[in-house]
Amino acid sequence: MPRFIYVMDPMCSWCWAFNTSISALKHKYPHFNWTYLMGGLAPDSDETMAEEMQLKLQSIWQHIEQATGTTFNHDFWSANTPRRSTYPACRAVIAAEQLMPGAGEKMITRIQESYYLKAKNPSNDDLLIDLAQDIKLDKDLFREKLRHPDTQLELEQQIKQGYTLGAQGFPSLFIESNGDISALSYGYCDKDTLEGRVEKAVTTIDSND
Repeated sequence: MPRFIYVMDPMCSWCWAFNTSISALKHKYPHFNWTYLMGGLAPDSDETMAEEMQLKLQSIWQHIEQATGTTFNHDFWSANTPRRSTYPACRAVIAAEQLMPGAGEKMITRIQESYYLKAKNPSNDDLLIDLAQDIKLDKDLFREKLRHPDTQLELEQQIKQGYTLGAQGFPSLFIESNGDISALSYGYCDKDTLEGRVEKAVTTIDSND
């Protein structure tokens, strides 16, 4: 059975926009497996994000909103002290999946909705722990996993896997069948374009079987 390999970061705004395309594939190919690799967009930092970077990201949000119709809550920038740090969110996804198979995907959804719709800051461990409780994970076990060196090591390994596949940015999507891996998208693309690429890839897979 083919599988999709999705290299992403929960705090990547283009990944948030890419959800429409991802959802379409899950509906069209419900029996395909999915592997999520965390991209680790920005390492741990306790420093307030530089104003120049804040303005750049606000501009990117506005561009994505206009280009794709994706909803953003721009109150985030006034309601929080932003930090350029996505590693905690990536580790949260890994920790959730380790505690309960399938919970990693749920954690991605909760992080994205909290960040982009509710103007909350997923760079903060306290929020991530609250989200873990929301998806019925043990709070204490999750906290331990979130901060454990092994979780950071797994994140580093996933980042390396993404680079090995050729993912230089996020989102990046691949399809794997019988050990052969093909790129479907390096970066955002709309659902119709993506579905066309997948159909072509699936036809090639079927013809080789």
